[in-house]
Amino acid sequence: MKQIDLLIHNIGCLITMQGSLKPRAGKEQSEVLTIHHGAIAIQGEKIVAIGSEKEVRKSIHGLSIIKELDAQGRLVTPGLIDPHTHLVHGGSREHELDLKLKGVSYLEILAQGGGILNTVQATRNATEEELYSQAKRSLDLMLLFGATTVEAKSGYGLTLQDECKQLRVAKQLHESHPVDIVSTFMGAHAVPVEYKGRSEEYVNLVIKEMLPEVKSLGLAEFCDIFCEHGVFSVEESRKILLKAKELGFKLKIHADEIESIGGAELAGELGCISAEHLLATDYKGIEALKKAGTIAVCLPATSFNLRLQKHAPARDMIESGVPVALSTDYNPGSSPTESLQLVMTLACLNLRMTPEEVLTAMTINAAHAVGKADTIGSLEVGKQADIVLYNATNLAYLPYHFGINHVHSVVKKGNVVVSEGRLV
Repeated sequence: MKQIDLLIHNIGCLITMQGSLKPRAGKEQSEVLTIHHGAIAIQGEKIVAIGSEKEVRKSIHGLSIIKELDAQGRLVTPGLIDPHTHLVHGGSREHELDLKLKGVSYLEILAQGGGILNTVQATRNATEEELYSQAKRSLDLMLLFGATTVEAKSGYGLTLQDECKQLRVAKQLHESHPVDIVSTFMGAHAVPVEYKGRSEEYVNLVIKEMLPEVKSLGLAEFCDIFCEHGVFSVEESRKILLKAKELGFKLKIHADEIESIGGAELAGELGCISAEHLLATDYKGIEALKKAGTIAVCLPATSFNLRLQKHAPARDMIESGVPVALSTDYNPGSSPTESLQLVMTLACLNLRMTPEEVLTAMTINAAHAVGKADTIGSLEVGKQADIVLYNATNLAYLPYHFGINHVHSVVKKGNVVVSEGRLV
């Protein structure tokens, strides 16, 4: 080691999340390692020294330092990870706000041909260039709010051609944007209008044509499905996920968002890496998740925006030993927000999570939920230098003072990509 490319010093409160070989559950979800008066030394894309500033400077003594970043006493955490988004889509659905205010439910809007199906039409009509431009605007905002890795699902094409179109755009963003993209195939997001009343035929299309083609093209790491009353049944979900597993996809599932129909139990049965939404999950579902080690990805912005009276039972999950992650569920309908910081506040107020549990859920547990915990999710020697500096001095201030962006700077793979709240 001949030089240090970037030294971040004068850190007031450095939260590292070190020491997590597996997702944090139970009491461990609130255990975050805090270092005061800290520093981080980076060479290339990776961290080579971290700890108190005195210790770090001693360990790199004699090495030339190319660039220094004075944290000026700020709070510093690992880069935030958003493990559940529908990033690539056409159009928007603000016209559905009036229906929501009149009490029309999410599933009723879908049954009327709105909701997901409305976005499907807009996405089918959009070119790849239009989808890329729209998704990049959202990805820029996510980065400004501190997200350095984002999962992106398809599911607004519902034809092989249009599903691949979405996934190609996600791949292009991964290659061209500072934020890393983890892609998920979700052809079973809804039954398209042309297959109305013929869901079995559509399930067969997903199994026989879509999954093999997406796999052969290398467009997605994960497969997800919307297991819900009026969408895909438990048995239909099982068929699709078993085929995906056979082809080598890692598994996720939208489960128990509106009704508890056994989605969480299916996630446990198949060993899904994560089960997502989970508003209606009962104790049987929680036990299934715990037994399988499946991560519960909770989405409090969605239940907030849908004006639901219940929220995911995150408190029960944590106390039962289920690892919990958090996400925006960014999408054009039920959760049109790119802000993980808003989700922090909603998780504290509506899911009754502590700030420490929230940060764990957005860093190391989220990293496990996208299969990347070996490289991201914590700040330690050898890991990728994905780092956020905030205009705050302590963790509790982030969810406490809501409605603003606290991010001052973001470092991605050792490079400063946001400075003083602006993209570099």
